[in-house]
Amino acid sequence: MQFAPAIPPGRYLYSGQTMSSEPILRLDNIVKRFGQFTAVDGVDLAIEEGEFLTIVGPSGSGKSTLIRMLVGMEEVSEGAIWLRGERIEDTPANERPTCMVFQSLALFPHMTVGQNIEFPLKIKGRSPAERKQRALELLALLRLPEHYYTRNVTQCSGGERQRIALARALAFDPEILFFDEPLSALDYRLRKTLEKELKDLHERTRKTFVYITHSLEEAMVMSDRIAIMNSGKFVQIAVADDIYAKPVSRFVAEFMGEVNLFDIEGTTSDDLHGTGIEIHVNGQAGEFGISLAPNEKGTLMVRPEFVRFLSSGETSDFLVRGILRAEYALGSRIQYKVETANGSKLTVENLREDRYQGAIGDAVILGWDIESTHIIRE
Repeated sequence: MQFAPAIPPGRYLYSGQTMSSEPILRLDNIVKRFGQFTAVDGVDLAIEEGEFLTIVGPSGSGKSTLIRMLVGMEEVSEGAIWLRGERIEDTPANERPTCMVFQSLALFPHMTVGQNIEFPLKIKGRSPAERKQRALELLALLRLPEHYYTRNVTQCSGGERQRIALARALAFDPEILFFDEPLSALDYRLRKTLEKELKDLHERTRKTFVYITHSLEEAMVMSDRIAIMNSGKFVQIAVADDIYAKPVSRFVAEFMGEVNLFDIEGTTSDDLHGTGIEIHVNGQAGEFGISLAPNEKGTLMVRPEFVRFLSSGETSDFLVRGILRAEYALGSRIQYKVETANGSKLTVENLREDRYQGAIGDAVILGWDIESTHIIRE
């Protein structure tokens, strides 16, 4: 048996927890090439037992290729995969203690719900009585009625089939459960319901979940940590709040939702040249932490929910003047688009009860505070 290198002690994982002496799954410099194309490019990752980790990224970022290597459906070009300290990258998929829930679910249409759930146990040679008992336990766990045991799977709704696929996966009793965009084909309302149910299921089972999605909302709702992937690499791995508030790059900032970004350079003046932003904190940029070295470039970021309309005489740490160009109703929120004098566009979001009392075409002043600002240095 081979053992993975030791993990640095005290390394933070999520929600204030630290990693144990060895994670359940560790990736060391994983590479996957298809001819001259590198789909996954030197990925390192450590996943703690019982964690819900979600890998998100745009189409073609390499996330599905990565998860297929983790379950043994794709060969690794370079690097090592360690499961509980043992290398498994050359272990066949059917010999790994892992299971995948696919977008297509891959249920057997000619079988009943019970037969679908029992299938892994039948392969393992368990007795009919033991299989049925476990299937009924899993139906209860997934909150499906007991009489569904004899129902044909084709008579079940999309949400019920999703639960059946989860029950069958859990029947394998895997050490790690992988999900490849399992909710993407469902309608919005059902998808939102199942996101919460998946998170609740994770809490009840304490299994290790590794989830792939292109949906930021899914990742934010369910995950302990989020790993953002782009061009075959992880660009940031952290808890959702940290990634949202303190992205390490413009790509991450924009990927994590609506955002206002301003290119800035090293300055000590009372305005940020070319941005239209006026500074009203002690009159000096360097005095409140956005000072950059001479000729150093950076990006000033503020999320739309932190920007507010200012009334006459009201001030804030930052001010921008512009014209209100559009208003969009987003359920409980209202989104506004404001055009500044230099032609840049800003997004503002208010709760519906805080709706701007004015009209399209109004000259407006926007403001936000230093605590809501993040500087990206790349």
